[in-house]
Amino acid sequence: MDVCHALADLGVSINLMPLLIWKKLSLPELTPTRMTLDLEDRSITRPKGVAEDVFVKVGKFYFPTDFVVVDFEADPRVPLILG
Repeated sequence: MDVCHALADLGVSINLMPLLIWKKLSLPELTPTRMTLDLEDRSITRPKGVAEDVFVKVGKFYFPTDFVVVDFEADPRVPLILG
């Protein structure tokens, strides 16, 4: 199982994953979505899709989590944003 660090941002309501990380983790196909995201820099982007039921380890427990996959450059220190 691949390991990836994440940033917990309790001010957001979705979990974000860069497209490059999704490809690197070899996750199942993305579920199409029609959502748009208004980003902090006031730009608007369309996600590539949703990665459903990705297991996230918190402590010794695993939780199935959905991630919105977006084509953006990730900070290598924390490539995932958990909301």
